[in-house]
Amino acid sequence: MKRSARTIGIVNDSNRTGPNPSVISTAVSPADIEHFNRTGWLLTDTLDAAGVEELRSWMDEIAEWPEQGDGWMHHYELTDEGPKLCRSENLIPFHSGLRELITTGALIEVASGLLGSQAVLYKEKVNYKLPGGAGYAPHQDAPAYPFIDSHVSCMVAIDDSTPENGCLEVASAQHQMLLATDDSGCITQEIVDSLQWDLVPVQAGQTLWFHSRTPHRSGANNSRLPRRALYPTYNALVEGDLRDEYYERKVAEFAAGEAAEGRVRVSLIGDFQGRSVG
Repeated sequence: MKRSARTIGIVNDSNRTGPNPSVISTAVSPADIEHFNRTGWLLTDTLDAAGVEELRSWMDEIAEWPEQGDGWMHHYELTDEGPKLCRSENLIPFHSGLRELITTGALIEVASGLLGSQAVLYKEKVNYKLPGGAGYAPHQDAPAYPFIDSHVSCMVAIDDSTPENGCLEVASAQHQMLLATDDSGCITQEIVDSLQWDLVPVQAGQTLWFHSRTPHRSGANNSRLPRRALYPTYNALVEGDLRDEYYERKVAEFAAGEAAEGRVRVSLIGDFQGRSVG
């Protein structure tokens, strides 16, 4: 199927500054909250150049962790150049810097502002999307996130995210309800074809926030550059601190089920289009 999407041009307030030289203060304004509530997504500035370099060094460390670790999860896909790492998750018990970044300060403050209540981390992952890496079918995250109905996720760009390397595409103002899904848990083709899809390029250090019911997708990385991104997801603390329960459920479901034939299973739904290594 031919992909069709507009490219959104977004102006950001890059002059915001904060006390930490690596993190830009991103307290959300009423206009930001209105935009998020209306469209289901928001682009903010999060890390300065030093912060981006530090985050990249952390990602290099994590990518070198053993495949069989003490609780973290690595997932691999088969590309035309051979097997490549496509996702790592359940990371903060093993990396204090990353834990501080996504559970304190600017990110948790923005998540709380968008949720309208104190936020708590629900889960975290890194999607590497290395050259030749596969994309993700159109989906909403909510069906893959058990226990509660509403979450806010964000994509902290580690590398520039462009149309060439598979940036996210969103369908605005479609986050009020769950859409019909196919057998894989992704949005049905009829609905996909009816939506207006917008490409959202994101510069390294910026963060794209989106509701767990915001439809989104991304293409393959057809460039020679990586498109790594950190994805923390948050829920309202009043609904519970559910991170441990989420990973317990995920590990149990992965142990009990299998991915679609020829595909890598990285989620509780079948959105990832990566080929299986084995």
